Amino acid sequence: MFGIGGGEIFFIILVILMLFGSDKVPEMARTFAKAMSQLKNATNDIKSEIKKSAEESGIADEIKETLNFDIDPTSDIKNEINKTKEDLENITGPIKRQL
Repeated sequence: MFGIGGGEIFFIILVILMLFGSDKVPEMARTFAKAMSQLKNATNDIKSEIKKSAEESGIADEIKETLNFDIDPTSDIKNEINKTKEDLENITGPIKRQL
């Protein structure tokens, strides 16, 4: 995404102080922190409810069984690397013999 540097953060804080005043900023920060905490708790509650209902209905076991197969995510990459090595050996073989 994008990063916010120190200058941008300072500018944002300066604008907030100018708009709302220094006496209201701590209250706004507490309100924002409380809202973020409530959002986090609600998200965790939703996750646990989904997990609980999936376990009760047996869907979780079906998903585990469906996804329980051996996958080597690096196998395709290894195969391509080996093919490339073989191709390089085929190309460089005659050059090495001449030297």
